[in-house]
Amino acid sequence: MPDKKQLYEWCSIPVEELEQKKVKIPFRIVEDSEEMGKLMAEELLAEIEQAGREGRRYRAILPCGPNCWYRPFTEMVNERRISLKHLEVFHMDECLDWEGEELDENDPYNFRGCMQRWFYDPVDEELAVKEEKRHFLNPKNADRIREMLYSSPIDITYGGWGQDGHIAYNQARRHPFSHISLQELRDSTIRVQENNLDTIITLGQRSFGAAYQFVPPMSITLGLRECFRAKKIRLFSDTGSWKQTAFRVALFGEPDAEYPITLLQEHTDAMITATRETASHPIAEHPEWKFKEITK
Repeated sequence: MPDKKQLYEWCSIPVEELEQKKVKIPFRIVEDSEEMGKLMAEELLAEIEQAGREGRRYRAILPCGPNCWYRPFTEMVNERRISLKHLEVFHMDECLDWEGEELDENDPYNFRGCMQRWFYDPVDEELAVKEEKRHFLNPKNADRIREMLYSSPIDITYGGWGQDGHIAYNQARRHPFSHISLQELRDSTIRVQENNLDTIITLGQRSFGAAYQFVPPMSITLGLRECFRAKKIRLFSDTGSWKQTAFRVALFGEPDAEYPITLLQEHTDAMITATRETASHPIAEHPEWKFKEITK
């Protein structure tokens, strides 16, 4: 884990100077959510169209969020009459209740319901992804999904990152009696797990006015082994303050189980994209702040 002195150094770099620094992972900064959504839609559609022209299927691991790209994506598909029949989608995670069961269909953290409404339903039926090529995780189908994922190459993993740099729900493991090594994190595979307390508090603040009681306490997720099998990994974030430190650690830190996003450094074709707010940091904006343990 980086110490405070390292964090201070990385977080104190003004956003305007980041592109001048030597970093561990390629990155881009866009102005806002609207620009990011259009970029995400355009780039994924270009990949899908290219596969169609080559007469091959396109296999993608897709997230439920960031959600800024769903509307531009579905509008472009319909307006340009782009067929998604050759697209196969593996959804990277799903939230669960305290007993490990799926949530109500209309729960805002039911990812399957959200993706149905945002990603599938708006596309004209004659262009849409085939029903049998839409793979949603649940505790009963984990072995089947794992087998399908490993049966052929994955073209791309699209996603975001969490407050601790988690990819899908591959969080830093904070259980006091069960720690994992960096290698165990690399080798992580599909599993049901309890969500970290910091994840629950962060999502409660973000979505429910700090009513953490409504945040799902468990999840099922693809492991990093599945996510990193993709030929390309593209991560995006437009959610600002709660992603800022993980972004800086990703750019400058060493691989670290406390920040899973740092393992992107080991992938041959990975890139992260952040809005200007997400790439900024309050420490950089307040050079007058002093921390006794840093300056003494």
